[in-house]
Amino acid sequence: MPSKPSRAIKPPALPVSTRPDADRRLRQADRIARVLRVLQLIQRPGRWDTAAIAREIECSVRTVYRDLAVLELAGVPWSFDRETASYKVRPDFQFPILNLTDDELLGQATATATSKASGLDVSKGARATTEKLATKAGGKSETILREAQQFTEVLDLKLADHSRHLDVIRTVQWALIQRKQLVGLYESPYEARPVKLALHPYRLCLIKSAWYLIARPTTEDTPRTYRIVRFKSLRMSDHAAAIPADFDLRDYLGNAWGVFRGSESHEVELQFTKDAADVVTETVWHHTQKSRRNADGTVTMTFTVDGLEEIVRWVVGWAGRVRVTEPKALREKVIDQHRKAIDANR
Repeated sequence: MPSKPSRAIKPPALPVSTRPDADRRLRQADRIARVLRVLQLIQRPGRWDTAAIAREIECSVRTVYRDLAVLELAGVPWSFDRETASYKVRPDFQFPILNLTDDELLGQATATATSKASGLDVSKGARATTEKLATKAGGKSETILREAQQFTEVLDLKLADHSRHLDVIRTVQWALIQRKQLVGLYESPYEARPVKLALHPYRLCLIKSAWYLIARPTTEDTPRTYRIVRFKSLRMSDHAAAIPADFDLRDYLGNAWGVFRGSESHEVELQFTKDAADVVTETVWHHTQKSRRNADGTVTMTFTVDGLEEIVRWVVGWAGRVRVTEPKALREKVIDQHRKAIDANR
């Protein structure tokens, strides 16, 4: 019959690892997850001896003894019940709740409410975490967490429909965390048929109204931008991904208006009418944006933009309330778009 170990079994000395820090952190995370799984099991009803625990979490009995020793050092009051031949945790035991301030609790609740919005609901993590915090905290903290969610809502963000692509987003996230390549089928508007891709993922990012993957094809030297909703399929492969430690998303995007960086840089100057001045200056449309109020009530806005194809659509949206001062090339593109709109609506 198994019994409580009299002392922790000291693991054998391991050779100095030559693996990257990322691998070391991943192994540490796996061990923490396993120890917490042991705690979860012995808090549940049932007969959990070392053999049963080892089978459940797929490890050796010796590993279970080590994990029990870790829990004991952490102050978890477990014991071996000889009558039921199983390990148990004292029924009234709970890990102390994090010492969160009211503002921190409010921030957690706001993040949870925000992540419920369509397009941002890529994971249930924030909601599940908040529910656990509320349950454990009780009292005032629980009230803040629950009521802040109740009274905070996010609607109509005008994001691309990612409801059918949440698995793709999660696949990208795990591939980045585990440093693995991605393999998939991508439908580009510039290709006659879907393209098979093998990618080194660099970043997952939400830009403007959609999620994008920045990744380098295994057959190329530079990364590209892929829109998540265009993946027909995507899976994580067993091959290691090469993710540059010095990759910087802002440097990669440069002064692109959205996500696609043009080959030429342009100094853009726009003059908005008096009735549009207050509305257009409420939002920061671009990180290079500068605004100047004029004596007649109009407002002049300037941007430094790499490429004009994306900004032209935004300028057209202000039809009748904006004049393109510079550059001439942008003014001509805007006029051309207006002519096409008129022709389409004759």
